[in-house]
Amino acid sequence: MTDRPGVLRWFWYAVSGRLPERYRDWLLHDATSKHWKARHVLRATVGIAPLCLVWLLLPAPLGLRLAIVLMAALVSYFYSCAYMEESIDHRLSRNGFPPGTGKRIRREKAAEANAEATARYIAAYRQDPAD
Repeated sequence: MTDRPGVLRWFWYAVSGRLPERYRDWLLHDATSKHWKARHVLRATVGIAPLCLVWLLLPAPLGLRLAIVLMAALVSYFYSCAYMEESIDHRLSRNGFPPGTGKRIRREKAAEANAEATARYIAAYRQDPAD
């Protein structure tokens, strides 16, 4: 089992901090697992939420405050998701992995899954009619 960071270390990691060497396996899992996109959005939320809370407390009409928060969140999530792969690969590089490691591993996993799906498809639908 991989060593996972505690809550405080995870928050540090979420705001772009480096983690100690013992979390290398967890970092790689975080960046290449099946749910890596959801994990990235969760980390982005950690950065966006405090700003949204501050904007909600501004002295202005509630409708205006909600509109500001909505617009800021939409723009933040848009840019966070638009540069998701680059951000994850940069995060891995900053923690000691060679550049492009995350993208390469995700591509290899996708190729394996695609090969398995293709084999199942061929077995199910491309049988020789003479059989």
